[in-house]
Amino acid sequence: MKERTDDNPKTAAEVQDRIWELAKKIDICAFTTWDGERQRSRPLSARVARDEHAIYFLVDIKGNKNAQIDQFPFVSCFWANNSDYKYVLISGKAVLSNDRAKIKDLWEVADRAWWEDENDPSIRLITVTPEDGELWDSPGKPVALAKMIFAAVTNSAPEMGDNAKVDL
Repeated sequence: MKERTDDNPKTAAEVQDRIWELAKKIDICAFTTWDGERQRSRPLSARVARDEHAIYFLVDIKGNKNAQIDQFPFVSCFWANNSDYKYVLISGKAVLSNDRAKIKDLWEVADRAWWEDENDPSIRLITVTPEDGELWDSPGKPVALAKMIFAAVTNSAPEMGDNAKVDL
């Protein structure tokens, strides 16, 4: 990506920073795998660790996504904050493991909804190593609505905020 583009005033580094920031803040993403015929998405809580260049997910040993990752490791993670019109997509390679130390490190109280504790033998870890990302970052719902109304009245396309793709 060029350092600056006509349609996006942010540098590649600024876009990367914003992608990581929003992914961490929004938390729940649509985690999408490929089964050889179709894409499959499901909501998962993301543990975003930019300093490790990784996104972690605690998952159960059961589930089609585990076999799909083994066969087709390239996945997509999509975060949406619809109330503020902010969206992030990160794609990369996923690996399923039984890294007990990392599972224990990532464990949160909310995980008790699915498992008794971090020692539950059915917990597995998905680690996604991001390769690229895309950002849709509007100035917020009130401003976006005003821009859409203005565009409708003037018969023009609204300027809805930043959109950019970058390598991560």
